[in-house]
Amino acid sequence: MKRNIYYSVIGAGNGGIAMAGYLAFLGYTVNLYNRTEANILPLINDPTIELSGEVEGCARLNIVTSDIEKAIKGTDVIMVTIPAMGHYDLARLMAPYLEDGQVIVLNPGRTGGALEVYSTIRELTDKDIVVAEAQTFIYACRKTSEKSARIFKSKKEVKLAAIPALKTDYVLSLINDAYPQFVGVKNVMETSINNYGAIFHPAPTLLNCGHIERGAPFEYYTEGITPSIGNFLEKMDQERMKIGRLLNVDVVSAKDWLEETYNAKGKNLYEAVQNNPGYKGLQAPKGLNIRYIYEDVPYSLIPLSSIAKELNIETPAIDSIIRLAGLITGKDFFKEGRTAKRLGLEGLSIQEMHEYAEKGIVTKKDEEVAS
Repeated sequence: MKRNIYYSVIGAGNGGIAMAGYLAFLGYTVNLYNRTEANILPLINDPTIELSGEVEGCARLNIVTSDIEKAIKGTDVIMVTIPAMGHYDLARLMAPYLEDGQVIVLNPGRTGGALEVYSTIRELTDKDIVVAEAQTFIYACRKTSEKSARIFKSKKEVKLAAIPALKTDYVLSLINDAYPQFVGVKNVMETSINNYGAIFHPAPTLLNCGHIERGAPFEYYTEGITPSIGNFLEKMDQERMKIGRLLNVDVVSAKDWLEETYNAKGKNLYEAVQNNPGYKGLQAPKGLNIRYIYEDVPYSLIPLSSIAKELNIETPAIDSIIRLAGLITGKDFFKEGRTAKRLGLEGLSIQEMHEYAEKGIVTKKDEEVAS
């Protein structure tokens, strides 16, 4: 029997509309929050979402609002679907209104999202809050209007971890009725390092930037990832996995992840992408002012590069995409991104990084300060 879990969904973009509609379709009580009220006025006037694709039907939401206090009051699970660049500000916005026992799930956290949100909230409130992160978003989906979304394909499995790590099973007990695909892993270091958006988003966008700016429609994955781009993505992925192995994290290659998640097989990453039914029909963005650059470079690639430097290893393929993004956009992503220092990992040993990820504190450092 379905448990009576009360959800908030934060963000009315592609993922937020799909997730809010799906949860309401299953019969859950769902509040939807969006910072910009103008973008949700149609839903405020008529709080129903129409789903198409893998799920067909209409669902009615409980509350649609731009008031964060109203959105999260009395809810059990707060599903955050906004881009990672908004996580810090959202944590500060929510902190005064959070209630003991609430669970925040970042969908996804990108690299270091749960660490950033947890530490920010702890600075502002002593409420008993759990912060969890998914390694990727549960669907391949697109919003088709302000009140509708198409779910192309749900992922077969999405890894999730919480801070503190001992709360991961509790989080899963709340959300697995709706999303049995979520499975727990050791801690948020694993979900952060196994961030496949870092591989599949910035590089294909930047390496297809001329095609994107011309405005000619093409399928982002199946046409945008050519054999040579696929080869480059594998080099980035090898660097990501090297970081993970040095951190004693269980890493899965992007190619193997496609097979695990979508049953898409191939002798290399390019072939696996071409054989992925979940990517069929997903169109390329209409311009370059998108989260694939402004989210995934500073909040996926920068932390990977910065953690690598803490481990004294080089990441030339990852760093080349960061530099290319900076040259094209004119932004200093190295300066504004999630660095190891910002995540509280600077100067920590590998053991201390895991302790911080599991407990939210580093005992050794606390003892040194006390002495």
